[in-house]
Amino acid sequence: MIRIALDAMGGDNAPRVEVEGAAQALRELPPEFRVQLIGRSADIETALAKTTGADRSRIDVVDAPEVVGMGEKPLAAIRGKPRSSIAVGLELQKKGDSDAFISAGNTGAVMAASTLLLRLHPGVQRAAIGTLFPTATQPVLVLDAGANVDCDARELVGFAHLGTVYARDVLGRSSPAVGLLNVGEEDEKGNAVVKEAHQLLKQTPGIRYVGNVEGRDIPAGECRGEPLDVVACDGFVGNVVLKFYESAARVFVSLMKREVPEVLKLAGMTNVLKVLDYATYGGAPLLGVRGVVIICHGSSPAKAIRNAIRVAAQAVRSHLSDDIAAEFAVGGGGVPA
Repeated sequence: MIRIALDAMGGDNAPRVEVEGAAQALRELPPEFRVQLIGRSADIETALAKTTGADRSRIDVVDAPEVVGMGEKPLAAIRGKPRSSIAVGLELQKKGDSDAFISAGNTGAVMAASTLLLRLHPGVQRAAIGTLFPTATQPVLVLDAGANVDCDARELVGFAHLGTVYARDVLGRSSPAVGLLNVGEEDEKGNAVVKEAHQLLKQTPGIRYVGNVEGRDIPAGECRGEPLDVVACDGFVGNVVLKFYESAARVFVSLMKREVPEVLKLAGMTNVLKVLDYATYGGAPLLGVRGVVIICHGSSPAKAIRNAIRVAAQAVRSHLSDDIAAEFAVGGGGVPA
């Protein structure tokens, strides 16, 4: 049995959206999967009663009376609210009573609680948020997307390792190509940290490093004519790129609606809009912690929650956490001395 804990109180429209997303996911997942809805029991039960087709035989309601607000300071909230849906959900995984945790709540609180309760794998210096970016070919995983705004070169190499394991286990890329986000492809480009990381990555075993990549390579999904699977960067740059990417997609759709609305009715546009919709990708994994944690947008619709559960299920089935541990074990996941 695989149990996925879902923070039912985290999103902007909780718990209705979370409950609906869970119901949709269970209709697609095999019988061995269960969803644990974490939060205020009465509110969750009310939402379940209004949700058509929810398989109650595969849903557990776990009471967590406290809620961490979006505007609360992460560490203070986790320490001051030990019975919050975030803390209770992660505690289940820590005790072995759950296999994954998903939340559309306060991102900082989820990161802080995951690090405090689950801890990092030995050898991992910092956990990183990995976000899938839509491209002209196949999605590219960019990390870090916001967890760490200041990084040193060895931490960037660590992100490359984390991304490689995720691309193999969850995305099914047998030999993922990894690039380092920079302002140019040449060896001498970039700031001191990126230059050092570039040199380290060229010598690091276990990573198929394809060199420096530029921002334009991400939407293309390739670099110098070769497919691109993973892009490593610090969280400051990654988050800026992420927010720009999201807004660019909205601008594109708005322009289409204004200038050529008839094009949106074409059959092929359904797939185009699906690729550009963040809900298609579910959520972003927090990689490096001892377990499976998926972070979702606060405004996630039920479809995004459903897909986040699907991603968590794949991460558990592929033994993602164990494989990350192996990658960073003695003799692996390291950088040249």
